Amino acid sequence: MKNQTVPSASEAGITKPANKGHMIDIPLSPETKVTVERRGQIVLIGINRPQMFKHIDPETFYGFATAYYDFDNDPTLRAAVLFGHGENFSRGNDVDAFSALAKIGKSLTLGEGQIDPLGRAQKLSKPLVVVVHGDTWNMGHELHLVADIRIASADVRYAQTENAYGRVPGVAPVRLVREAGWANAMRYILTGDHWDAQTAYRMGVVQEVAPDKDAALKNGIDIANRIAACGPIGIKATLAAAHLANNESADAAAYAKLEAGYVSLFGSEDFIEGRKAEAENRPPIFRGR
Repeated sequence: MKNQTVPSASEAGITKPANKGHMIDIPLSPETKVTVERRGQIVLIGINRPQMFKHIDPETFYGFATAYYDFDNDPTLRAAVLFGHGENFSRGNDVDAFSALAKIGKSLTLGEGQIDPLGRAQKLSKPLVVVVHGDTWNMGHELHLVADIRIASADVRYAQTENAYGRVPGVAPVRLVREAGWANAMRYILTGDHWDAQTAYRMGVVQEVAPDKDAALKNGIDIANRIAACGPIGIKATLAAAHLANNESADAAAYAKLEAGYVSLFGSEDFIEGRKAEAENRPPIFRGR
């Protein structure tokens, strides 16, 4: 990734702990993009940007990166639950906000006190449970793929629509292929078609399907508490060994190629056409240039 000035924690929409090594609560408010709620030995991390369909802009991304670091480095916390406030989990990244960075030659670069929420480099050393509901698209779906355990509400609508609009996914071509198998992943990444919770369950990407978002969140919290009751040293060792066995060392080259393609597309005619087609609610007409 190219170098850029990394926003401060407050600019990223999240407050750093007053006491080093102790994650603090960040309550829900209209201005808060990333919430934090401690519950004993677990913590709930929530995305909140309902006025933008939970689209993730750079500030929200940095907010997650800071929250993940604080969770991973707080010795009193043993598991985290990622979820979404409101009607949907997330419709993915804020394309206009990210393209503005790309057009001036910048990309997301994490600094000290941050962990990539898409897991492309450093992984969390503690378990992350994700609970999704409603629209869970693009980067929203990719945040879901990073989790160790995944719970879906029956109303979830998954999608990786980037190729349908002249763009490229961020991590799904690497991670969804590994999780769901080549043809299952390509079936949806290459078409931009949506799929539901039962399809994700069939592919093994989701571990449980709950009848609604409240039940899904309760299930996720229950699982996180059961993890927290286990030995934390053994849990960390288990995760570390599993990541090593998954042979993720080869992923760096694939992620670099995805990022290069992602940034280059912002200057293409197809990208411009894709954005116009989305705004005009019509099928795009691509020229391959």
